[in-house]
Amino acid sequence: MKELHQEQGENLLEVKKLSKKFKDFMLQEVSFNLKKGYIMGFIGPNGAGKTTTIKLIMNLLKKDGGEIRLFQEDHLRQEKTIKERIGFVYDDQEFYDELNPKEIERIIAPFYRNWDSKAYTRYLQDFALPPAKKSKDFSKGMKMKLSLAVALSHHAELLLMDEPTSGLDPVFRQEFLDIIHDFMDEDKGVLFSTHITSDLDKIADYVTFINRGRIVLSSSREKILESYGLVKGEKRQLDEELRRQLIGLREGNFGFEGLTDDAAGLRRKSNKIVVEQPTLEEIMLFLVKGEKKDV
Repeated sequence: MKELHQEQGENLLEVKKLSKKFKDFMLQEVSFNLKKGYIMGFIGPNGAGKTTTIKLIMNLLKKDGGEIRLFQEDHLRQEKTIKERIGFVYDDQEFYDELNPKEIERIIAPFYRNWDSKAYTRYLQDFALPPAKKSKDFSKGMKMKLSLAVALSHHAELLLMDEPTSGLDPVFRQEFLDIIHDFMDEDKGVLFSTHITSDLDKIADYVTFINRGRIVLSSSREKILESYGLVKGEKRQLDEELRRQLIGLREGNFGFEGLTDDAAGLRRKSNKIVVEQPTLEEIMLFLVKGEKKDV
């Protein structure tokens, strides 16, 4: 795993060597930290282990090994207290279909000591959610906003979000990202699981990439983009030495394209090879394609 450490600060979330075995999949010693004041994008292809990791953090699945700490506390020993400090938002989250938002509040509020009815009413207004309309009649975007209204109305300090923007149109997605941005301050944090990496280009401070149940990299978004380079050139430039430096090489009839984790080194070595800054999506795709290479 390629890892560049975050600045010093208090961890909201610590995951150490987390493991879980299924019949056809294994989460393999997953480790990463999220500090106060930051948004972390949790990326990877479908089936990589993102949802499994989040469910283990929330104790919706039982881990086979490893350690999870939230707010410096063991996630099992202080589970009830910890969950009151977490807002959980995930794709296809369903509430009581026959109930409207105000009726849903009456059911959910007793579970949280810090439930803020005034804040909930304000979020319903801000998100343009009709308080008397049954949730089954809400669009997917409206349901996601309702989930977020619930998560924010008990003054959560950490948001755990599993594919919250999946299936939303670009306008809804941008609005959702704006809400997350407004939520943040120096004492809060967000773990944002997604395969839509363009969303993370706008808000993520850190990125953790998981593939096939293991962490491939975990670092600041800025350092990732600085470290990796998208290499392009003519076929004749692709010698064996260059091949060894590339991850997930893609060859055409006349040229090639690949990823390097030493962009600065390649630029110094040759001014004839084009080394561009990749997007997070390009980095993810090439790392998946070139997984056999130790990165």
